[in-house]
Amino acid sequence: MIRIAAFFALLVVACSGESCTDPVITPSAYTTSDAVISSESVFIVELSLTCANGAQSVTLYADVNGRQFPVTRGQDVGKYQVWIHMWLQVKVSWSLPHKQATSGTYQVKFFDEESYSALRKAQRNNEDVNAIHPLFSVNIDHRGAWNGPWVSTEVVAALIGILVYYLAFSAKSTIQA
Repeated sequence: MIRIAAFFALLVVACSGESCTDPVITPSAYTTSDAVISSESVFIVELSLTCANGAQSVTLYADVNGRQFPVTRGQDVGKYQVWIHMWLQVKVSWSLPHKQATSGTYQVKFFDEESYSALRKAQRNNEDVNAIHPLFSVNIDHRGAWNGPWVSTEVVAALIGILVYYLAFSAKSTIQA
């Protein structure tokens, strides 16, 4: 019985993610700029994370305007940035319809497992979610998506063609008169 209890205790410890202390991040972001060729605005936040305690298997969640997203780890997990510290390449992405993705600054809050469970609990109990502090946050500037020219090029070409035809027909009429 003691062996089974010890096994389950070891299993719980092995399955839980590590906690990151003093995170240092290097973020990069992409947002959709052209609405003509896409159906939604896409936001991608990619960052390198270094923890002072050398944590490697940090489980992260992102919160953007009250919507939560899982954070995935990239291919470069396990490369050494400094001799002691490990760094993680992580990414979070989401999309919105162009009309909902207004231009401005979007704050992406990153939570570890402990603070994420506190956030979800606060949401379930209708408590103040601003009291839960994220592990770190990243601000993303979205300039908005370009919807194309106000008048399409086909319409401009047709109007120029009609204008040229009118001028040519008018010139011909005055010459023959």
